[in-house]
Amino acid sequence: MKIRALFPALFAVCLIWTSLSAGGTQKTIVCFGDSITAGYGLAESVSYPEDLNHLLALRHSNYRVINQGVPGDTTTDALTRLPTILALHPQVVVVEFGGNDGLRGIDVNHTRANLMEVVRRLKSAKIRVLLVGITLPPNYGPDYVRSFDQVFVDVAHATHVARMPMIYDSIYTVPGTIQSDGIHPTAKGSQMIAVHMLRYLQPLLQ
Repeated sequence: MKIRALFPALFAVCLIWTSLSAGGTQKTIVCFGDSITAGYGLAESVSYPEDLNHLLALRHSNYRVINQGVPGDTTTDALTRLPTILALHPQVVVVEFGGNDGLRGIDVNHTRANLMEVVRRLKSAKIRVLLVGITLPPNYGPDYVRSFDQVFVDVAHATHVARMPMIYDSIYTVPGTIQSDGIHPTAKGSQMIAVHMLRYLQPLLQ
């Protein structure tokens, strides 16, 4: 009789545990990009994806962030690495590529086509996408810079994905946010990127 009396209590505990486990299932955000994502020039484990992880933890989110940034990668490299990203089965992918294409003067049509294919493949896998834009120094010429900037607008419009217009929005004007190379964010800059990016990511976190 005593053992039978324990059954309802044990059943209730199992239900609670199952509910908590289901609700606590961790989801994945992959930050897929180049040296800006990788945290080039910074201490180990310092990058905007790490800062995003911290911000999400403070909000008691069940998302974790995986950094898949590789310094020097172009949009062509992004296509090559895409199967590795798909194998992680993320719910959300932040796509941060194009800067190295622009710095090398690659045809913007090539960059556009590569980014379009990356985003389409991610969407085909039912993955939500945040496309992150970046611009180039003015010495590349106004026509090229204008055409380059338009790539991110075109891709986001054609594929109907969320777009963060410029990864360095409001950062260049703040002292101590960009490294001496004039390209990569400092630890402070990375923190600011994460805060700004979260505004665009939030609607994608279901």
